Amino acid sequence: MPEKDIFILGIESSCDDTSAAVLKNSTILSNVIARQEIHEQYGGVVPELASRAHQQNIIPVVDAALKKAGISKEHLSAIAFTRGPGLLGSLIVGTSFAKAFAMSLNVPLLDVNHMIGHVLAHFIDDPEREKPTFPFLCLTVSGGHTQIVLVKAPLEMEVIGSTIDDAAGEAFDKAAKLLGFPYPGGPLIDKHAKNGDPKRFMFAKPAIKDYDFSFSGLKTSILYFLQKQQAVDDQFIQNNIEDLCASIQYTIISILLKKISKASKDLNINQIAIAGGVSANSGLREALVRQADQQGWKVFIPRFEYCTDNAAMIAITGKFLLEQNRFCDQCVSATARYLI
Repeated sequence: MPEKDIFILGIESSCDDTSAAVLKNSTILSNVIARQEIHEQYGGVVPELASRAHQQNIIPVVDAALKKAGISKEHLSAIAFTRGPGLLGSLIVGTSFAKAFAMSLNVPLLDVNHMIGHVLAHFIDDPEREKPTFPFLCLTVSGGHTQIVLVKAPLEMEVIGSTIDDAAGEAFDKAAKLLGFPYPGGPLIDKHAKNGDPKRFMFAKPAIKDYDFSFSGLKTSILYFLQKQQAVDDQFIQNNIEDLCASIQYTIISILLKKISKASKDLNINQIAIAGGVSANSGLREALVRQADQQGWKVFIPRFEYCTDNAAMIAITGKFLLEQNRFCDQCVSATARYLI
């Protein structure tokens, strides 16, 4: 007799995207995301506005995810949600909805660490992509986090390196702001870098021990360099925008790959994955593939739709939690800081 299919609803609300996804066993049936464009005029995410938008979006987004998946709420086997880390107000909206929905359906409730979700997005069924085997290293890079994670099993991970100050994604966005780009500026740097000379301008690469990262010094280096050049030529940025973007992107990627290369060599692990919003960066993807050819790595790069914040990664993580009966109860609360 065939086993009964498992349907998990994933809910993601850690920052400014409201997302809901339906997972059937290990296959994503729907992954709906409502983005909040209001933050663009402020040059960054405004937490209070984000939480209000989540309240408006969450029911329509969940309804759309169920309809797109072709199932009713009665089919659901469990509800998985992002408990943290993230913006507390945003997390509370998703957590409160998930708790109420799970109670109304009398199904298990699964609390997910957002960063673990990014890593486990690699285990969503995809005919075009192979899944990593354990152990592997995952370079998890986003606007709020930069980590090297040693992944020993689906729910057994160790952060062996992290940023001591700013995240790589934040460095991209802050540099973009200095160049005059609107928020979010990271993708615009990537776009303009394609036609630039990555080695024309040199910026600081902080020397940090072991597998940790630092990007605050790089931001300062970019700021002082631009101020010096603009004092001589007020059109310097406009006249050199592509080379500037290419050089900034090259510097950030060099820092990331140097650390993951050291970890790979020290731990003798040649399976390397990337995850998080910055893993959508085309320069990072291409550089990782080139380095893999040089060092004999087997690399795993997620689909673009699973790089930025999304509920599909929450649903697949929920599947692993469900298999181990790692449920949470109705007393669970959102947490802005939630370590792996």
